[in-house]
Amino acid sequence: MTIGIVGCGNLGFSLLNGIRLKDENVEIIASKRSIKEFAHLQSPKTLFTASNPELIKKSDIIIIALKPYNVISFLNENKQYFDSEKHTIVSVASGITLKEMGAELGDNFDVFRAMPNTAASVNESITAISLKNDHLNREKAIIELFNSLGETIVIDETLMESATIVGACGIAYVLRFMRAMIQGGIEVGFDAKTATKIVSQTVKGAAQLIITNGTHPEEEIDKVTTPKGCTIVGLNEMEHSGFSSALIKGIVTSYEKIEKK
Repeated sequence: MTIGIVGCGNLGFSLLNGIRLKDENVEIIASKRSIKEFAHLQSPKTLFTASNPELIKKSDIIIIALKPYNVISFLNENKQYFDSEKHTIVSVASGITLKEMGAELGDNFDVFRAMPNTAASVNESITAISLKNDHLNREKAIIELFNSLGETIVIDETLMESATIVGACGIAYVLRFMRAMIQGGIEVGFDAKTATKIVSQTVKGAAQLIITNGTHPEEEIDKVTTPKGCTIVGLNEMEHSGFSSALIKGIVTSYEKIEKK
């Protein structure tokens, strides 16, 4: 099947890169108003176009990677090109519900929502998926597609906004934490490049401990906190300064923002 990516911005391009990295033989067609910057990426298997109707006609699975406020207008403007017996639509835009897309296209269309993050470009995304219909029996294909970009979970649509905050916005939260660790590393003597390398591998290693061992973070923390040691002193100082509560408050504030849209 040919995969169409409507909107080759940051997320759309991350998806394209991730799919290409996993399998160069997948046929992809991506759209953007100006495609000059992608000229060097054109190949027999990867095409770029400024024409959404062309993309729709050539695709089987269509990933809509537009800004949320453009999704419904895109569907309305191009719905004459969609075919319920050929197309499966996957929106990766936050806040646009399956009901809204179904109302625009018709209930006979297979419509999915997926929320990956920009780590898809290096095949390390976490993608939450929910669906409305699957008349063409492509749920497995959609899951396999996003599994090629990292890990996938299927959730109830009522949790999609929560998945957006924790999984997609979460990339920014983790990167801000890493930036702070790097700054701390510089303050205690490392140059920026060395501090970045140490922090990056440390964060990767911490995540892999949880993934491999199936443990709670606090269990792994206990393994490196000794009585009167430097680790517990640092952790306690962070908590006294509101580290955990600030992070939780940030997540909740982001969730409240997306719920008001």
